[in-house]
Amino acid sequence: MKKLFSIVATLLLMAGAASAQELSNFNFGRGPQLVSPELKGDSVTFRLNANYATVVNICGAWMENPWGAGEPMHKGLNGVWEYTIATPAPEIYTYWFVVDGVKTADPLNVFVQRDGSNYLNMLLVPGERTENYGEATKHGTVSHRWYTSSILGLNRRLTVYTPYGYEENPKKKYPVLYLLHGAGGDEEAWSSMGRAAQILDNLIEKGLAEPMICVMPNGNPNQAAAQTLGLPQGEFDWRKPENRTLYVRSLCEEIVPFIEKNYHADAKPAKRAIAGLSMGGGHTIQASTLYPAMFDYICPLSAAGAMTAEDVAKLKKAGVKLYWLACGNTDFLWQGALDLKKVLEEGQMDNFEFYESEGGHVWSNWRLYLNTFAQKLFK
Repeated sequence: MKKLFSIVATLLLMAGAASAQELSNFNFGRGPQLVSPELKGDSVTFRLNANYATVVNICGAWMENPWGAGEPMHKGLNGVWEYTIATPAPEIYTYWFVVDGVKTADPLNVFVQRDGSNYLNMLLVPGERTENYGEATKHGTVSHRWYTSSILGLNRRLTVYTPYGYEENPKKKYPVLYLLHGAGGDEEAWSSMGRAAQILDNLIEKGLAEPMICVMPNGNPNQAAAQTLGLPQGEFDWRKPENRTLYVRSLCEEIVPFIEKNYHADAKPAKRAIAGLSMGGGHTIQASTLYPAMFDYICPLSAAGAMTAEDVAKLKKAGVKLYWLACGNTDFLWQGALDLKKVLEEGQMDNFEFYESEGGHVWSNWRLYLNTFAQKLFK
């Protein structure tokens, strides 16, 4: 009887486990699990178990044209397709498989990022360039908060990073970085693709950056939140004159006060920074010209925007502590960035720095920029 009871109990435990995790996710003695991607010495191997497939290609960001047909994988034992390359330079690379013409993710790799409606696997190659892109020892907190925008007529969501120790220091006031995404992104872009939390965690832990709050809003005025929530999206024509400054007004008149009311945020301009990539860089420039005394640290990234000598004079009068402009030298906005640089230099903008990098309009640059300018904030 005791043996029978033991067997029944074991079966019940297995049933409970099965209800928590599908049986297909267990190995059940099928032998060693495949690994993909596998970094080994000076090479990386990608694998896909697809015995049914006739043609499998791989597309990766290390390729000259990752959006093309890709390169063929080779079918080996037991229907496992493989592809091996020399380890590329340290960076985060996205990749995907194309199985008989159908794009698919690597099911063996849980390391993914979301770019709009696309989920892409990631390969992180360790090295000096990426040393702050992995997990630190002490972690901050990433959360989502909702606020009401009267200007946009929506209850909207934003992402907020608070540094390690924030919850244990309720009396401490922290500086705030408002970090804006580009076109096609949303309030999760910087935390998903930009590795913002990991970069700030590492810089703060190493003493290279001041502990700061980082606010990552949704820069699409027609969205309440990222499309993954399935919320309806309204129509918005940014070309209409009355709409051209609507989002930036909401940012400066609603989001900034919301953060300073609900977080341990230092409300002085010297403790506020604003930065953004591409479209968010345009928002950064616009916010700095419409509200020149609001942010003492201004960092447009891969961006172009209209600025006049009068705008520069207002920023100088406000006492801006850093104007940090960055762009890749093959970026399609490179000339626009140079034009903006010229206006700032001719206006003799105080504390102006121009950062030129290799490459174009890509996340490898924007992660590099955050990792660089974050060390200069609030000093």
